[in-house]
Amino acid sequence: MAVLAALAIVAGPAAPAMGEPSGPTPSGHEEDDEPQLITEVIEAANREYSQAKAKLTKSKQRQQQYALEVQRAQDELEALAPQVSELAAQAYRTGRVGAMAALLESRNPDSFVQRASALDQLNMINAQKLAKVNAVKTAAEQAKLALDVEVREQQKQTAIMAKKKYDAEKALALVGGEGFTGGLVNATSPVARMAPGRTADGGWRPESCSEKDPTTSGCITPRTLHAYREVKRVGFNRFVGCYRPGGPWEHPKGRACDWSLQRSGFSPWHNNDTRMYGNNLAAFLIRNADRLGIYYVIWNRQIWFPATGWKSYSGPSNHTDHVHMSLL
Repeated sequence: MAVLAALAIVAGPAAPAMGEPSGPTPSGHEEDDEPQLITEVIEAANREYSQAKAKLTKSKQRQQQYALEVQRAQDELEALAPQVSELAAQAYRTGRVGAMAALLESRNPDSFVQRASALDQLNMINAQKLAKVNAVKTAAEQAKLALDVEVREQQKQTAIMAKKKYDAEKALALVGGEGFTGGLVNATSPVARMAPGRTADGGWRPESCSEKDPTTSGCITPRTLHAYREVKRVGFNRFVGCYRPGGPWEHPKGRACDWSLQRSGFSPWHNNDTRMYGNNLAAFLIRNADRLGIYYVIWNRQIWFPATGWKSYSGPSNHTDHVHMSLL
């Protein structure tokens, strides 16, 4: 049951869209459950992993106890072996070891009575002992077999929990870590639709600034327009500007957008709402970088490249007031 519960967690329903907590999901319906913070997922994963390890340790201890019981029962059976051998030899020589056999070997009535009584009593005692020890041995073996199955299943569960723990920590590292995000970032992001211009070998075809920019009177590439629409589709609907003339970077090429934290204009994050909005927007772009054709992301004094991850950034803007997105 524990393993099935773990699998249900791993293969559970898709996480809700990452927009503002009260905003619509990509389907346009209100979401009943709030998205879970990635730090909460890490805490839960660590707790579950610790519990799984503790259960596995207890099961292994019980497994050893049953193994000892099997060994003790086997030792008792071996201790009885000489008596059993004697009775078997006697039965082979004279038939069933009992009153009749004793009578045939007795030379007088007193000897007959004593021998018959002793042999029948030995038969009964050994039969009882053998039955009891065999029952204990059988029960211990069955219990150990069942526990072996339990231990294997709990090892699987522990492995699943360890992977969940690793994946959660890796997911937090991907979006910059707890120090960078303050833990204010959703555990998952919606999956973006694949951008146009992908080549057969997985690369991206060069594109010209051929599409009208929805945010200015300028132009953007088809890939930038696709990314713009995807970011909007999943609920990030605050102010944004894409094309900007002049300069050596991607804005004048129609391959970049600046996503503000505010509903109009730009100003630095100053509370959990604006910081989380920027964190979640950057996380969406990074988690979907391969699907959108992301070149790099700049946010909150850090720059992210697919090949290097997050690095410190210092430039004309510290990017505490918007998330910058550049496309290939």
